[in-house]
Amino acid sequence: MAGERDEAPVKPRVLPCGDAAVLVELDSLEEVVGLAAALADPLPPGVTELVPAARTILVRYDSARTDRDAVARAVRERPPRPPGERAGEVVEIPVVYDGPDLDEVAALAGLSPEEVVALHTSGEYVVAFCGFAPGFGYLTGLDPRLHVPRRSTPRTRVPAGAVGLAGEFTGVYPRESPGGWQLIGRTERRLFDLAWDPPALLRPGTRVRFVREGA
Repeated sequence: MAGERDEAPVKPRVLPCGDAAVLVELDSLEEVVGLAAALADPLPPGVTELVPAARTILVRYDSARTDRDAVARAVRERPPRPPGERAGEVVEIPVVYDGPDLDEVAALAGLSPEEVVALHTSGEYVVAFCGFAPGFGYLTGLDPRLHVPRRSTPRTRVPAGAVGLAGEFTGVYPRESPGGWQLIGRTERRLFDLAWDPPALLRPGTRVRFVREGA
């Protein structure tokens, strides 16, 4: 019996958050991605929005259609979706790999610039969560060899479309802003427009492939 208890999966912690939301606390980003994928397809009855972050998921619901206990029960009973079973739109982003930090990234990784580009374009990424700026997606799935630290001195201006690396993440700046990610390339593809519905091209769960342009 004791052994069975030790092997039982740990249930997510579900905390009240305001009048019509719960905050789900998890132990890792991988757990967030897996549970968010499971909850999104389909959404539990009455749930209106999921907002993933690095270790949490905010679950908003319509209090006229459900209640906190029902939502918490749905969260705890929904098994996380394994990576191979996660559906999601696939977005291809063309990239010119001429970023100002490409050589530095290569040196940090012990690779050539061409090997950095080959690794970056070989993977399929998933938007784990969004933040920092509207339309900025934190993409997981980066080859561990490309896990490099942020710049010691952030730039005051990073152009829109800059493709960067920081730790376990890769991403694309949707608009000009300050930033400390290592910049390896650029894309002309627009990522955010208030006239779109929804306005962000990259949303949690979206799968992304980077395609080399101008080779």
